[in-house]
Amino acid sequence: MSGDLRIAVRELDRRFLLDYPTEAARQVEELEPDVAVEELAEQSVRVLVPVFRRIQPSIAGRLIERLPDSLAQGVISELLPKDAIQILGTLETESAQHILERLNPAIREELQEMMNYPEDAAGFLMDTRIDFFHDSMSVQRALELLRRHRTRTARSLFLVGDDNELVGKVSIQDVAVADPSIRLKDIAQPVTAAVNSLTLKDEVVDLVETHQLTDLPVIDVDGRLLGVIYNATLMQAIQEDAAANIQMMSGASPEEKALSSPWFAVRKRLPWLQINLLTAFLAAAVVGLFESTIAKYTALAVLLPVVAGQSGNAGAQALAVTMRGLFLREITPRQGPTVTVKEASVGLMNGVAVAVTCGVGVYFWSRSVGLVLVIMSSMVLAMIAAGLAGAVVPIVLRRLGQDPAQSSSIILTTVTDVAGFFSFLGIATLLSGMLSRQRPPSMRCPASRLKR
Repeated sequence: MSGDLRIAVRELDRRFLLDYPTEAARQVEELEPDVAVEELAEQSVRVLVPVFRRIQPSIAGRLIERLPDSLAQGVISELLPKDAIQILGTLETESAQHILERLNPAIREELQEMMNYPEDAAGFLMDTRIDFFHDSMSVQRALELLRRHRTRTARSLFLVGDDNELVGKVSIQDVAVADPSIRLKDIAQPVTAAVNSLTLKDEVVDLVETHQLTDLPVIDVDGRLLGVIYNATLMQAIQEDAAANIQMMSGASPEEKALSSPWFAVRKRLPWLQINLLTAFLAAAVVGLFESTIAKYTALAVLLPVVAGQSGNAGAQALAVTMRGLFLREITPRQGPTVTVKEASVGLMNGVAVAVTCGVGVYFWSRSVGLVLVIMSSMVLAMIAAGLAGAVVPIVLRRLGQDPAQSSSIILTTVTDVAGFFSFLGIATLLSGMLSRQRPPSMRCPASRLKR
């Protein structure tokens, strides 16, 4: 090809790229990367930027890697930051760093700051190294791309429009059995759920469990597809979220791992243990109010842990059910009164059933009708209070904008201990006239039996 003809062809290519960037982007996507680079390398940055804005990010990343350094740096610098980040995100870390190091320091700093998503954000979980499929693409062409890139992780192909905005999806199975000549949009389905790159992991987990998703698209504020969170990552996020909630309920930090250093564990756990100590003193203070009653009727000291233990277990059951409902969005804080009444009713019915069993046992043990009345009535009241606390604590925390898993068991334990101790000892004080001063059988020493 003569020099004049080459210049003419280059000028025609330039006009086509400038005037029809969308059509040019589609044609570039059809070419082998080496062939496309050979054509694009002869153009200026000003000509290439509109085209690269419309090329699939995964393909644009392959082209950027092959372009001359000066041209690649110029394109990345002139692109909008969100477009540049999307392309860089498809590259291996070393390749992306190679390009970033050669950019203007101000541009590099801006891009690096935007690329560092928080660990609890959807952007941190997503995979940006994905193939985009335009809704106007034929099934045959989509299959060719799948074979060429050997895509194995995707269960669905997410479809985009001319500006890479998310418009639908189609399952791999539908693509495999469809007529090769039809377009993807003819077999597309609507996207049931998508998240922003800054959506918190908790919300991602809620969406996955609500919609039973196998992969979740991540979009920017303009609805453009940024990446996909695949099934394996989603399952890991769900497991981590569940594990974190279990740790937080007991006052342990979700950041602590099994192999974390002892000092890190102490720093995370000790504050809540100190708080727990204060609440334990509160429960002890309640017992101290009735010190004289316990001194007179020693059998109360034996039975006191029974009431506290049963109310604690009942409260833990109510707490677990309520927190599950909040996490899975089965209930909302507005339904708090309904849940509270339900748990109080459960506490009442369980309390009556347990009180009858306990009363029979205490009667055969002590032969004291007064002690039976005390243990039965206090058991019912304590278990009602436990049910109320198990429902109210997480709902109130959620209303206050706090994580309901954050040490809710510590708060619950305090409530159930105080309620159990106060109801048992308070009723014992009121019915003191019906209680016997003698020690219960298990506390009498052999010497006292001989004297009798």
